[in-house]
Amino acid sequence: MIANSEQNSSKRHNKCMMSRRDFLLYSGAATAVSMVPLTLFAGTDSETQVEGRVVGYPRKKIAQLSQLSNHTPVHFQYPDGGKNSIAMLVKSDIECGGGIGLQRDIVAYSMTCTHQGGPLTGAYKATGEHRIVGQCPFHLSTFDLRRHGIMVSGQAFESLPQVLLELEGDDIYAVGVMGLIFGRMENLIDVEVV
Repeated sequence: MIANSEQNSSKRHNKCMMSRRDFLLYSGAATAVSMVPLTLFAGTDSETQVEGRVVGYPRKKIAQLSQLSNHTPVHFQYPDGGKNSIAMLVKSDIECGGGIGLQRDIVAYSMTCTHQGGPLTGAYKATGEHRIVGQCPFHLSTFDLRRHGIMVSGQAFESLPQVLLELEGDDIYAVGVMGLIFGRMENLIDVEVV
């Protein structure tokens, strides 16, 4: 009698159980179905038109090529005169990512650390073939200017924002920023819609 009840118990127990294979199959199918968006097809009730906007950076003259000396930074404010807008232009005497000029050695970067907003003014260094900005006085972050301002040491987790430059004759213009300036939701405080 006892053996018979144990057999019935195990049969009932197995009815409620799901094999690992079945579990993976059913959970995978449920996940796939739940990830299909409801607005997959145009013409549904939730379809909405969203108007795009194009934001234009100001074109600002910041220096003259003939006035630049190797390894002598020129400080300016860009894209505006607001918080954390201090930037540095430098002729590094060696090719840098995003550089302009005959040697592609003229670059500009934000001088606010991307980690916690530490001031980097006066932190440019040229040693051998290395061109760096740092160390940040807050947490010792250092950035490589030859490789688009990538962080090479310290606590920062984003590259230093690079100011995009144009050369027109002898005049150097700032025309945009690649990367988000620390402490801002948008690089442009007074957004100009074009």
